[in-house]
Amino acid sequence: MINFMKLRLLYFLISALVIVPGVYSLFTYGMNQGIDFTGGTELELSIASADGQQVNQDELHQIIITEVGEAQVQPVEQKKDAFLIKAQQIEKDKKISLLAKIKEKYPSVSELRYETVGPVMGRELLIKTLTALVLAAVGITLYIAYRFRSLKYGISAVLAMFHDTLVVIGVFSLLGRFFGVEVDTLFVTALLTIMSFSVHDTIVVYDRIREIAKKNSGTPYIDIVNKAVTETLSRSINNSMTIIFALLALWLLGGETIKWFVFALLIGTITGTYSSTFTAAPILVVWDQLAHRKKVQKPKIRT
Repeated sequence: MINFMKLRLLYFLISALVIVPGVYSLFTYGMNQGIDFTGGTELELSIASADGQQVNQDELHQIIITEVGEAQVQPVEQKKDAFLIKAQQIEKDKKISLLAKIKEKYPSVSELRYETVGPVMGRELLIKTLTALVLAAVGITLYIAYRFRSLKYGISAVLAMFHDTLVVIGVFSLLGRFFGVEVDTLFVTALLTIMSFSVHDTIVVYDRIREIAKKNSGTPYIDIVNKAVTETLSRSINNSMTIIFALLALWLLGGETIKWFVFALLIGTITGTYSSTFTAAPILVVWDQLAHRKKVQKPKIRT
């Protein structure tokens, strides 16, 4: 039987190498927030020139800046002659004026999507998002601690869960910095889903640890954890691969609107599979060793 727990420090090092760049990016550059959090307008238009030539993006950008001020204009992948306009809040009357101005240059203009969010609503959504994440973490900690009759299981599971969350957030911070990828409410949905998946897989390992510990009371704890990891590893990989294949297909063939939502789930599934075995279980071993060392070093009280 392979001694997985012998390499626990290596697993922590691998996690650090993945998490640290993302955390640095998060604190240095932050997240590229979408209009769901910052407030603003997204206007998707289908625009075709009269002579059938490709629309000049720079000319279109100049028209939009003249009408509504600073804005971003980018072509929409997988949609011919479609452009996405992102700007500060554009009211309906201003939108009508903008469309009229664009039609002076490009007669064939049709509106595909129009979404606007006020800055107050954006801040409120951000606060609710952070609150939801904290409440979920507290609830999971208390529930696992109650079911396993030990606080160390609850805290260890949540630490592994935060490991997965930091990986995904760090990756999207880097993507936002270098590729302009934005986070929105779908990203929040992906985070909550990843948290639940991570804990679900971790509980399977913890449950096996509890079963083996009951049958082998005199066995060292590190050997119990190692046996549980060995017995559940193939199950975790097989279960995760079915999800990964489905997400890969959806990411490659799905629409633009869910592309980064699916990518977040894909990253979360991979790191969740890793953390349930190589983060959550080693944390238990380290916790047990520290508790044992503290117990041994505790001075005896003379009477």
